[in-house]
Amino acid sequence: MILYELKDYLKVLEENNLLVSKNIPQDLLNVKIKTLCYNSNNVTNNTLFICKGLKYKPEYLDNALKNGAIAYIAEKENITNLDYPYIEVNDIRKSLSLLSFLYYNHPEEKLTLVGITGTKGKSTTAYYFKSIMDTYLKHLNKKDTAIVSSIDVYDGKTTKESLITSPESLELAKIMHDAVSNNLPCLVMEVSSQALKLNRVYGLTYDVGIFLNISPDHISSIEHPDFNDYFNSKLKLFKNVKNLCLNLDTDNLKETLEASKNAPKVITFSTKNKAADIYAYDIKKEGHNTIKFMVRTPDFDKEMILTMPGLFNVENALAAISTAYILNIPYKYIYEGLKKARTSGRMEPHVTKDNKIIAIVDYAHNYLSFKKLYESVKEEYPGKKIITVFGCPGGKAKNRREDLGLLSGANSYLTYLTAEDPGPEDVKDICEEIATFVKSVSGDYKIIEDRGEAIKKAILENPDSIILITGKGNETRQKYGTSYLPCKTDTEYVLEAFKEYENSLITT
Repeated sequence: MILYELKDYLKVLEENNLLVSKNIPQDLLNVKIKTLCYNSNNVTNNTLFICKGLKYKPEYLDNALKNGAIAYIAEKENITNLDYPYIEVNDIRKSLSLLSFLYYNHPEEKLTLVGITGTKGKSTTAYYFKSIMDTYLKHLNKKDTAIVSSIDVYDGKTTKESLITSPESLELAKIMHDAVSNNLPCLVMEVSSQALKLNRVYGLTYDVGIFLNISPDHISSIEHPDFNDYFNSKLKLFKNVKNLCLNLDTDNLKETLEASKNAPKVITFSTKNKAADIYAYDIKKEGHNTIKFMVRTPDFDKEMILTMPGLFNVENALAAISTAYILNIPYKYIYEGLKKARTSGRMEPHVTKDNKIIAIVDYAHNYLSFKKLYESVKEEYPGKKIITVFGCPGGKAKNRREDLGLLSGANSYLTYLTAEDPGPEDVKDICEEIATFVKSVSGDYKIIEDRGEAIKKAILENPDSIILITGKGNETRQKYGTSYLPCKTDTEYVLEAFKEYENSLITT
């Protein structure tokens, strides 16, 4: 990896109007920076240390200097050692992002970048596009596509489960660097509202940006204080794209279209508006897993097939098709890629051998995803009794407790409330708060704190039903306090319950 000199980092800050002042001896300007970091425990000799974070403390700087930092970068309030070489900036997060991509020798310039934002459907769209692109790249004898999602991160060599939708800029730059080092030509990523608000992707320009939809979410004192802050954070993506794919079926369309004027080129998609550039029609479900629909684009008007359920997934497919259209991927590879596309833990159906119980494992975890899930299930499985198993995370997005409680209470025959990354809060307290909203619309519920037990009872106690198990997908960890503890996936819990159900049929 190329090692840049300290003066190169200063130049970037100066060129982007981020530099306020500096106390750097002349003899340090030509020193090559071996490490750039904001964790003082990772500091070694010739490290440039970044003072950042909501929980940042002055002792972190003291530790960094003790461990061998050559200089530090901070905003004014964190310049706490005037005797040591420092660089004062007016925005530490913007500075971190720009310097991170410099440190890793601008890997973003060597990749085709696709960024996806929206309240619902980011992961599914990312994997739909990856499947299309991978199919096309295989035809070209090239390597596959890197991905950064809320499910996992793949850089061409390793796949790791995600703990955050969009990583900090320094980690993101490393993922991109590793993807380039592994000869991957393309990277698709989910871009969260927090990543946009906190400038984790500052300075990046996406070849294609996708806006899926908007609905209130992540409203809390530590995320977004209100919907406008959340919405406007999402819209920041539009200023950092070469091409924008925009869903005409989103709420707040007028404001979204106005913001889209910041993008050089806009391609629209829709399942309702025939004026869209990419339009889906004749949408129909076949069996448990197959959805067929026609798509009209400026280049073709042909059939597409999805082999995972959820009629709402047609919108996600259209977003991926629109991106493929912009990148000049032929129909053949779009069709083949979509047909075999899978997203772990997203609309994953499981059916008992006697076809009496259907369990769907899905990551639905906010108002819009719950609303779309219920609408789709009622259309796809008319007359089926709906049972819902879910919880809400602790310490964030507290508006979900009301939103999801009301939706589940109104649409479910019975709701099982359980653990879902309770973090700093007590599982029972979270469930009881959600229960007040379930009851307010005359919904029935049970609180079972152990997630595996809740899924098991939902299945065994409700024959002839469709069981919706939402929020965790196929994640293998639960957050309790500040720790992530290993757990079985929701799919594993379902299969265990199915086995017990089917064994009971044999014994009777």
